[in-house]
Amino acid sequence: MKRLLGLDRTFLWALRGVLRVFVRANVVPKDALVRLHGRTRPLLYVLEERSVSDLLALEQACMNGGLRRPAKRLQLRELRLPRSVVAMERRAGVLRRRADRRTPPELASAVTAAGMDPALALDIVPVAVYWGRAPQRERSWLRLVLSENWALVGPFRRMLSIVFNGRSTLIRFGEPRALRSYSASGTDGARGARRLLKELRAEFRHMRADTLGPDLSTRRAIVAQVLRTRAVRQAVRQEIRDPKSSRRDGLRAARRYALEIAADYSHTFVRVAERVLNRMLTRVYEGVEVRNAEYLDRLPPACEIVYVPCHRSHIDYLLLSYVIYQRGYAVPYVAAGINLNLPVIGRFLRKAGAFFIRRSFRGSGLYPIVFMKYVDVMMNRGHALEFFIEGGRSRTGRLLQPRTGMLSMTVRSFLRDARRPVAYVPAYFGYERLLEGESYIDELSGRPKQQESWGGLMRVLPQLRRQLGRVFISFGEPLLLDGVLDGMKADWRNDVKDENARPEWFGAAVDTIAFEIMRRINGAAAVTPINLLSVALLAAPRQAMIEHDLEKQLQLYIDLLRAFPYSPDVSVAADDGASIIRRVEQMGMLERRAHPLGDVLRMVERNAVLATYYRNNVLHLFALPSLVACAFLNNSTMRHEDVHRLVWRVYPYIRAELFLRWREDELTGAVDGVLAALAEHGLLERGADGASWRRPTTGSAEAVRLSVLAQATIQTIERYYLAIALLLRAGRAVLTLEALEKRCVTMAQRMSMLYGLAAPEFFDRAMFRDFIALLCQRGVILLDNEGLLTYDDMLFAVAEDARIVLSEQIRNSILQVTHS
Repeated sequence: MKRLLGLDRTFLWALRGVLRVFVRANVVPKDALVRLHGRTRPLLYVLEERSVSDLLALEQACMNGGLRRPAKRLQLRELRLPRSVVAMERRAGVLRRRADRRTPPELASAVTAAGMDPALALDIVPVAVYWGRAPQRERSWLRLVLSENWALVGPFRRMLSIVFNGRSTLIRFGEPRALRSYSASGTDGARGARRLLKELRAEFRHMRADTLGPDLSTRRAIVAQVLRTRAVRQAVRQEIRDPKSSRRDGLRAARRYALEIAADYSHTFVRVAERVLNRMLTRVYEGVEVRNAEYLDRLPPACEIVYVPCHRSHIDYLLLSYVIYQRGYAVPYVAAGINLNLPVIGRFLRKAGAFFIRRSFRGSGLYPIVFMKYVDVMMNRGHALEFFIEGGRSRTGRLLQPRTGMLSMTVRSFLRDARRPVAYVPAYFGYERLLEGESYIDELSGRPKQQESWGGLMRVLPQLRRQLGRVFISFGEPLLLDGVLDGMKADWRNDVKDENARPEWFGAAVDTIAFEIMRRINGAAAVTPINLLSVALLAAPRQAMIEHDLEKQLQLYIDLLRAFPYSPDVSVAADDGASIIRRVEQMGMLERRAHPLGDVLRMVERNAVLATYYRNNVLHLFALPSLVACAFLNNSTMRHEDVHRLVWRVYPYIRAELFLRWREDELTGAVDGVLAALAEHGLLERGADGASWRRPTTGSAEAVRLSVLAQATIQTIERYYLAIALLLRAGRAVLTLEALEKRCVTMAQRMSMLYGLAAPEFFDRAMFRDFIALLCQRGVILLDNEGLLTYDDMLFAVAEDARIVLSEQIRNSILQVTHS
C-alpha cells in the first residue's frame, strides 16, 4: 500500500482498528454490495480523492459484503495494477494543497490494456464516501469541520470528521461501467481515459448532489435570483401602473412575497431534528416500515426528483423527509400551507426545508409570478421538491381530487429547460392509528374544521404519549415526465419556444400526469390490519361479526390480494385473519362480547366513524372484486357477458373516484381475473355451459362472504342511483348542474339519517359534483342552451342496470326519499 498512500502495512493495520471504533458506514443503494457480489467481471474501484480514510472505509464495506478487498493487487491478463482501487484526484504541491486533476496513470493503463487485449474484461465502479452530510453554506468553523460539504478537505479536517461524524458515514456506490466501452483496438488509450474521467467526474457530482443536495447559497441570494428574473420584473411593471406606486414599491412587494415563500434550509438543524425525530418516532410508533425504496436507487442520474405523497396527517411532512434522509438522499424542499407558518414553528419548518404557499393566489398578480419563479429557480438548481398533490389532508380516507397548481408549475419549469429529467416519485402513508384521529372523528361527525394554531398544537402533544402502532411508507413507481410527454405528443419540444407560452396540449398533459400520479400512489398501498378489519366490519349489520366468520372474511381479503394482486407494489402487513384480530384487539380498537356460540367482535363505539376512514384507505384494492360480487346480490346466476356489462356500466365512474389502475380497454381481462379468483376460493362456480356463473347456495358460508365482499362498493352504487333517480324524477330541462348537486346532497343526508349510513362520503358534495360532471363528459346527460340538464334513453338503460344490482328494498328506500 506504500505506492498508493506512502504508509507501511503496520500503520495501516492500526488505522483499521481505529476506524472500526469510530466508523459505522451505511451503504447506498442498500443492495449495492449484493449486486456487485453477483458480477462475474473483476472490479476496479474509483474513489473521488486520494484518502486513507476513504480507502479504509471502502475496504471495510467490501469485507462486510463479501467482496474482494480493494487493497489487493489487481492482475488481469496483461494488466498489472498495485491495487484494485484508483484515486481520481490527488494532492500536489509543496504543501499538498493543490488538486491534481490529471488522468490517474492506473486508469490510463487499464484503458490502454483493454485496447490492446480484446479479451480483457473489467468493470469500473465509482465509490463516494461522505463523513457526515452538510451543504456548503454553514459559516461556523466547527460546523464546517464536523460535516461533509462540496469542498475536498485536508487530512486534519478529515480526521476530525471521522472522530465526530464517523457514525454518520455514508458510502455510495455508482453503477458499474465496462472498461471495454472506453477502449479502441490498437490505441494508447489516452482519449478513452479522458472520456472515462469526464464521465466519472459527472457521476461523482451527481452522487454528491443526490446525497447532500446541490451546493447551497444563502436564502437572500436565492431571493435575489428570483427578483432578477424577467417574469418578476415584468410583473412588477404591471403592478405599478397606479401613479402613486413606484418601481421601488413594486420590488419591495416582490421581495416581501419572496421572503414569505422561501425556505431557509440548515443542515445543522436537519441533523439535530433527525436525532430528535428518531427518539420521538421510536416512542410514538412501534416501527416505521419503508416499502419499495429501491425505486429511488433506480432513478436516472442527475434527475430532478419531485416527491408527490398522499396526505393523511401533519406528521407526513416529517416522516417522508426523515425516511429520505435515512435512506441517504438529500432532504426535499416541501411546499407547506401558509397556515403552518406559525410563530417559532414556521421558522423551524423553514430550517427543515419547508417553503410556504398561500391557499389562494387571488388578490395579487405579483404573488403567483414570484412563487412560480421561486419553484423554477429551485428546480433549475437541482433541489429535490415535495408537495402534496391533494392540496390538503383527506378527512374521508380516500384520495382527494388532485390540485394541479404545483404540478403545472413543475411541468412548465421542465418545459423551459428540459436538459435535466424530472421524475415524480409517488409515496403512500399507511397508519395503524392516526395522530389526528380524535379531531377527524369530530370533523366526520359534522363539526367544523379547527384552524392550525399554537393551541391546537398543545392539544395534540398529549397524543404523543400514546402508542400509535406502526406506520408504513411505501414508494410507488416513479413517473418520468419526458416519457409522458413523448407518449402524448412526440414533437412537444418543437411547441415550447416561448417560455411564457402555454401550448394547447398543456392542460390535458397536466391532467393526465395528475391522474397517473394518483393511480401510482394507490398502487403502492400498504395494507394494515386495521384497514382490513374496517373493510369487513363496516360491511356487516351493526358493524359486528362472530369471531370465526370475521376471521374467515379477513382471510378471504388477504387471499384475494394475493390471487388477484392490484399492483406488484402493494404490501400486506398481516399473515392471516387471526393475527389481524389479535393485533387490533391489542391496540384497543376492537370490542369483544363473549357468547356461548362464539364471541362477537365489533369496533369500539368511538372508533366506528373513524373506521370508514381506514376502510377508504384501501377501498380501491377491493373495488373491482366487490363490483363483480354486487352482480350476484340479487341474482343467483349471471351470464358471463352480463357480468361484464354491469361492471363496465359502473366502472368509469368508480375509476375516476378511486383512481383505479385499469383502463377501460383493460377491463375485460381484469374482470376475467376477478371471476377466476372468486371461483378459486369457492365464491362463484362456472356453469356447465361455460357461459354463465352461479353463486353459492343461499345461507352457506361462501354466500355470506360473497355478500360481505359486495358491501364495499354497494353504497357507491346507491349514491349513483340516487343522483340518476332525482334527475329522472325532475324530468328534462328542469334542473341546472348546481340544483341537481344540491338536491343530491340534501337527499343523501336524509337517507343517512333515516337508515343510519355511517359513511360521511355518502353525502359528500364533491363526490356528487364529480359524478355529475363525468356523466356530462361521457354524454349520458347534456346541457341545453339555457344551462338545463337533459338526457336521452341511455340514462334509462343505466337506471335499469342499477335495478339488477340493487335490491328492491334499497331501490324503494331511495325512491321514497326522492319522492318526498
